[in-house]
Amino acid sequence: MEALSVRRLGFALGTSSALLYLGCAFIMMTVPHEAAVRFFNTITHGVDWGPIMRWDMPWWEMVVGVLQVFILGWLFGALIAALYNTGLRGRKP
Repeated sequence: MEALSVRRLGFALGTSSALLYLGCAFIMMTVPHEAAVRFFNTITHGVDWGPIMRWDMPWWEMVVGVLQVFILGWLFGALIAALYNTGLRGRKP
């Protein structure tokens, strides 16, 4: 088995997370309130998101949110790759 690139997996997971965040923001901007609440409730097995969803988020908060989600995704992907590679060190080729 080959080692994973920490930077590449971090970038892949960070980018995927940021795209998911943008997809959620797009859904909230384009569908009616009730439809968005119903959509997100079904994804999370019936948890009611209606009371805590914000509909008046400024554009700059969304940009900050995308950056935060990207950074957290990058760190999580890098951690996964680092732990995976650490597990490979004990194996004989």
